[in-house]
Amino acid sequence: MPARGIAKPGRSQSRRAQQLKVLAVVIAVAVVGAVVAFVLVLRPDSTSAAGSASTGLDPQHQVGHVFVINLENTGYSRAWGTDSKAPYLSKTLRSQGVLLENYYAIYHSSLPNYIAQISGQGPNQNTANDCAVFHTFTAKGTSSFGQQKGNGCLYPASIPTVVGQLETKGLSWKGYMEDISAPCLHPEPGAADPNKQAQAGNEYLTRHNPFVYFASIINSSSCASKVVNLTALPEDLKTADTTPNLSYITPNVCHDGHDDPCLDGSKGGLPAADAWLKEWVPRITDSPAFKKDGMLVITFDEGDGELKPGTAETSAPSADAADQGPGAPLPEFFGGGGGRIGALVLSPFVKPGTSSQVVYNHYSLLASIEDTFSLPYIGYAQIAALNKFGVDVYNAG
Repeated sequence: MPARGIAKPGRSQSRRAQQLKVLAVVIAVAVVGAVVAFVLVLRPDSTSAAGSASTGLDPQHQVGHVFVINLENTGYSRAWGTDSKAPYLSKTLRSQGVLLENYYAIYHSSLPNYIAQISGQGPNQNTANDCAVFHTFTAKGTSSFGQQKGNGCLYPASIPTVVGQLETKGLSWKGYMEDISAPCLHPEPGAADPNKQAQAGNEYLTRHNPFVYFASIINSSSCASKVVNLTALPEDLKTADTTPNLSYITPNVCHDGHDDPCLDGSKGGLPAADAWLKEWVPRITDSPAFKKDGMLVITFDEGDGELKPGTAETSAPSADAADQGPGAPLPEFFGGGGGRIGALVLSPFVKPGTSSQVVYNHYSLLASIEDTFSLPYIGYAQIAALNKFGVDVYNAG
């Protein structure tokens, strides 16, 4: 029997006590959650580290700024061998990046290689002769892999380029051309190219500037702000925001190793190219954009020696024979190619001093740039069997 004066708890009181216990637990959880959130706000590094580990993003899609430098007419052995006359490139820079030992040019004259890198278009009779006359394209439709049929130098506006793809996606690009005397400079359609050879005070060559061979680019109001002199690069490199997503850099015809001696009588060839790289590459690799998410590719347009206009490709310079390696990629599409040239990739996402044996060419570079920015493939970059940069390049772990 219960003691006198002490009431037995009713059912409503028991329910209220249980509700109070539940409420206390909810409040405790909320307080702990708030404390954790506050700590994470104060230490965002802890969340970013966990986030990057859990997302599984591959470095290829973390690259946000791509730089491409093309030098001229040098086969793999001369460029990267133990006797290379470019020790800064072949030793100093080589120790900082991954060397693509089986990277090939696509043709034995300059212009088709540059055009391939930004559009995936193969050579035609005029581009194979470096467009000494700036012929408007006589178009005869398109063939497989988006190839423009016909001949000419100025591709119709319907032919896509990687820079057009970037603009469509709201991304930025620039072509930096050393010694170009005016922005977006190009020959008049149907006229002889006035910048076919180096001139006093102007060692810019049109055929080393692929952008002006596309009507979609030269007829754009933005061409004058996008195809500019190399002197604009240092200012653009000051911040990641002012650095284009794609920077395409062409030295003049002395500094790219093409001329030897140079027009002024100074030493050209690989030593001149090496000295130019020693000046300009650190500006790129020390920039905020490169340190943040950059990738620099240094390669050559073609292997040793350039064919004379009108010369058949089968009579390519014999110096390239020693540099054929395992063979140019996909000869059923590209023929014998333009020689084994190699390419060096520098990036926070690559392991210094490493090599790749995968077979690549200039179309591979285009496709890899498109992969970087999640763009669809154009031209010969559409070939499924074409190798694109993968874990062999983005190998920093």
